[in-house]
Amino acid sequence: MNKLTLFIAINLLMLTSCTQNSLEVDVSEIDTKPLQLLRLEEDVFSLNAQNFEQRSNEIKTKYGILYEHYLMNPFRLNGSGDSLYKKSLLDFVNDRDVKTAYKYSKALYPDSKMKELTDELNLCVKRFKVHFPKRKLPEKLVTCTTGWNYAFAYMDNAFILSLDMYLNDTAILYQMLRYPQYQTRKMNAAHILPDIARGWMLSEFDKVKPENNLLNHTIFYGKLFYAVNALLPATNDSLIIGYSTKQMKLCHQYEKQYWSYFAEKNRLYENSLMTIRELTSEGPFTGAISRDCPPRIAMWIGWQIVKSYMKHNETVTLEELMTETDAQKILTKSKYRP
Repeated sequence: MNKLTLFIAINLLMLTSCTQNSLEVDVSEIDTKPLQLLRLEEDVFSLNAQNFEQRSNEIKTKYGILYEHYLMNPFRLNGSGDSLYKKSLLDFVNDRDVKTAYKYSKALYPDSKMKELTDELNLCVKRFKVHFPKRKLPEKLVTCTTGWNYAFAYMDNAFILSLDMYLNDTAILYQMLRYPQYQTRKMNAAHILPDIARGWMLSEFDKVKPENNLLNHTIFYGKLFYAVNALLPATNDSLIIGYSTKQMKLCHQYEKQYWSYFAEKNRLYENSLMTIRELTSEGPFTGAISRDCPPRIAMWIGWQIVKSYMKHNETVTLEELMTETDAQKILTKSKYRP
């Protein structure tokens, strides 16, 4: 190798090693209050018939309104004043399957593991503050067990994480409950951060109901995944959108064909709820296109459109993107041509 070739090779290496996700931001000087980690599942499973009144009052004091919200779902109770409050809680903590799920979650997510997750979430919150400086920041991460009622919620400035929804895809409980494989594949620790970020962004920006056509749904979810990527710039795209490695490869391999499906016959302006559901709903595949087409393909296409839009409109901030309600404007100015 001659000197010129060596010089070029070294400089290419330096350029490559310095390349980062364009959404990465420096948060080293960003000051945010660290999230408080609370283990609600441990407090709930400490209840028994003998200590219920005392421990219940302690829990209500510790969690406040968050505990009252928790009682509404999964227990369908009207708060701690409901006449069925004590019976429902004790039935729950003594249920064999629920106790098994709690046992699994304790083994998989000890305090040390949750401390690591909280540290990563603190970085996520710092990035959020950079991109959305005027919005309120979360203050707590509350873990719990819901009996498989929901995975995540964001309320009262707190992340609510149901750990029984992340027991790994081979958990015997999921087999017993007959969850389909396309769901259980994502019910593990690797998907917790993307799920939290996605749910958080939904709660922040899903306030205005858009015109109900496919284009609006496509662009809305494209913006959503773009924002999640900004909060978690080091996270693989497959985790952000919930695809397998094979599904991601299919998306990139057939991007032009998938886009052609939407572009022809003005399908993006379709307002049939059935069509919108076919192209945005969860499942093993998008049957409207083929059994090989990944599910929710409209969302992935929307993500590519938004990426192109932000690339061609560099002065647009993330806040401006997320509050932009003109989907047609984003599509037109994206110059998206796979």
